[in-house]
Amino acid sequence: MSRLVITQVRSKIGTQERHRGTLRALGLRRIGHTVEHDDSPQLQGMLRMVSRLVDVKEAKNG
Repeated sequence: MSRLVITQVRSKIGTQERHRGTLRALGLRRIGHTVEHDDSPQLQGMLRMVSRLVDVKEAKNG
């Protein structure tokens, strides 16, 4: 299973409550904060919802 590194790159100020909730569920708290998650269909849906606020990269093995 692949891992994704997700970084918040834009502010959540002025976004819909659903988008702020999605960022909280991902574990992102502020601009520049980075988290790592296993890839799944549910995660892909969350990332699609907040795609303009986050940067997604594949995690390096090791």
